[in-house]
Amino acid sequence: MYEGKNMARRIIPYILLAGAVAAIMAGCRAGNTIVPPAPDYRDTSQWYVAQRQAAADIFYIVSTETGDYTLPNGHVCHWADTYSDSLRQPLHAEMLGVDTLVSGQLNFFAPYYRQCSLQTFQSPRLTADRMPLALGDVRRAFRYYLDRLNGGRPFIMAGYSQGAHIMLQLLREMDDDTFSRLIAAYAIGITITDRHPHIVPARGADDTGVTICYNSVRDPSCVMTGWERSSVAINPVSWRTDQAPATLITEPSPLLPVAEQPKDTMTVRLDAATGLLLVEGFTAHDYILPLLGVEGNYHTRELWLYRDQLRRNIALRADTYLETRK
Repeated sequence: MYEGKNMARRIIPYILLAGAVAAIMAGCRAGNTIVPPAPDYRDTSQWYVAQRQAAADIFYIVSTETGDYTLPNGHVCHWADTYSDSLRQPLHAEMLGVDTLVSGQLNFFAPYYRQCSLQTFQSPRLTADRMPLALGDVRRAFRYYLDRLNGGRPFIMAGYSQGAHIMLQLLREMDDDTFSRLIAAYAIGITITDRHPHIVPARGADDTGVTICYNSVRDPSCVMTGWERSSVAINPVSWRTDQAPATLITEPSPLLPVAEQPKDTMTVRLDAATGLLLVEGFTAHDYILPLLGVEGNYHTRELWLYRDQLRRNIALRADTYLETRK
C-alpha cells in the first residue's frame, strides 16, 4: 500500500509549511483581527470520518500543517481556513495518513479546525494569543462528536504536536462520565509537566484510562525549546517506563518509497532525567522542523517511526477495555 512515491508523500504524518502558503482566502476580517470563518461541525465537509462499524472510535487532532499566508488585501493570516481547499489539503493528508497507519479497524473521526500557523510557536506570547481560537474550535468539535457522532462508544483520543496540546486541555475539562469511556489518550510529540486526575501516565502496554506521551531526540542537547522535560513518558517500542533499551527496526523515512530504502536498526530508550526518548541508529537525512527544529530532533518522525507499534497498541488497549466491560 505504501510502495509508491506519491503515496509515501501523502501519508507523511507531519507536513509542515516553512513559509507563507500561496492561497487565496476570503471572509477573514473580524473587527481588527484577521481570522477565517468558524467551522460549522454540522457540515460534513468539516470532518474526516472513516466509519467502520467498530465498537470503539479514535478522535484525532491534527498537528501544525499551516504557515502564515498573505490575503488578497495584504493582511497576513495566522490560522487555517477550513473552507479553503488549498489549506484543507495538508490537514486532510495528515488525517488520511494517520488513519491509514495506525487506526486499524477502529472508527476514525478528525475535525478540521483553525489551527495556528507554525510561526505562532516562535513566541510564547503569540502562542498564548492565538491558541484559544484553535482550542475553541476543537472543543466545539469534540462536543459535537460526543453528542452526535459517538453513539456512546468508548473512544481513544490522539493528538500530534499542536493537536496533542489541545487534546490535553480537553482531557482537563472532561467530565468524569465521559472520561470513564476513554480507552487511552495518545499525546504524541510533546512533553507534559502538569498533574491532573485525567492525565494518568501509562505504565504498560494494556492499561486503560491512561495518557501515552513521548518525544524523540538523538540526545538531550537536540531538544527544542519548551520540550526539555516531561513527567509523563513511555517507550512506544517496549511499552515500558524504565530505561531498558528497546530495538526498533523500520524504514526511517516516509518521504521515500518503503521498498527502496533499507531499514534502520535503532536503539530506543527513555532518559530518566528528562523523560525524553533517546534514539540511536537513525541514519536518514532527516526533515528538520522549519523555524523551530534542530538537527537530531525527530519531532517530524514521531508517528512514522513507531507506526506499527502504535497500531498494535491501540488495538490492544481497545480490546482490553472492551473485554473488561463485557
